[in-house]
Amino acid sequence: MNTRAFITGVSGSELSAEEREFIRSERPWGFILFKRNIETPSQVASLVIELRKEIGDPEAPVLIDQEGGRVQRLSPPHWPAYPAGAVFGVLYDIDPTLGLTAARLSARLIAADLIETGVTVDCLPLADVPVAGADAVIGNRAYGTEPGKVAAIARAVTEGLEQGGVLPVLKHIPGHGRATADSHLRLPTVDTPREELERTDFAAFQPLADLPMAMTAHVVFSALDPAQPATTSATIIRQVIRGVIGFQGLLMSDDVSMNALAGTIAERTRAIVNAGCDMVLHCNGKLDEMRDVARETPELTGEALERAKRALASRHQPQPLDRQAARAELDALINRVGTA
Repeated sequence: MNTRAFITGVSGSELSAEEREFIRSERPWGFILFKRNIETPSQVASLVIELRKEIGDPEAPVLIDQEGGRVQRLSPPHWPAYPAGAVFGVLYDIDPTLGLTAARLSARLIAADLIETGVTVDCLPLADVPVAGADAVIGNRAYGTEPGKVAAIARAVTEGLEQGGVLPVLKHIPGHGRATADSHLRLPTVDTPREELERTDFAAFQPLADLPMAMTAHVVFSALDPAQPATTSATIIRQVIRGVIGFQGLLMSDDVSMNALAGTIAERTRAIVNAGCDMVLHCNGKLDEMRDVARETPELTGEALERAKRALASRHQPQPLDRQAARAELDALINRVGTA
């Protein structure tokens, strides 16, 4: 029996009876965790086991946003703090080798934390390229403002995750760096000419087109599609994400419940599917919305199913890690930023 082409959150630290029934009957492809789902390492591990048990798949993907900095769902006191992406960019400017080493180490340590809880997918790295005047929603999460540097650091982050047995999700394709609004709150419109977008924003994603999964940006690019954000734009998905950037992996939407998208949850879900996204992401754990998403989402079949299979098959067993030594090396590199 196939799964449906959506990823769902749940409401709390344990599954309710209604959520169990929903998972069993609607069969989401995967799950995503947020701070409301997290108390202790053992509790998270138990929740992940229960999610997979209800769907009947011990390898079902469980996702999380664990970047470091202000986007870190697993946080102290039970988990270490990690630096924001901009720290790697500062180190890179001191010495590219230092920046790449720190990015790789941080991601490798994050992967070790995730694997212990059973989480196997991290919504990382970012390849967004911020510009002056943009909304702070990306801000210091970004690795820099030059596409080549951003792509290089994103690749190092990817390597660290993969070495730790965790799959990466590239975001927010084809770029959220120019947005002058937080797409959690309202729809951003970018009026930059296509030639400039290709030179900067899209260029940061092109070297990462081989990554197994990517998440879309809820951003309108008026030079490409003045009516629809990238997430619901067949033009942008076909011409830019699959075309100019060349991404051929599993494409998931950003959260369907974010205020950037218009219409009901059902209407948004249909628009995401019709535009060409392989997977609909729903995050807030509200069961009525989850049911609307499930109702409008098809079974995972065809090219989308093949991309999903390739993505999951690309995950490898974690390589050995001396966590204490790796953390000491990371901290020493971070301290270089303070003395630069």
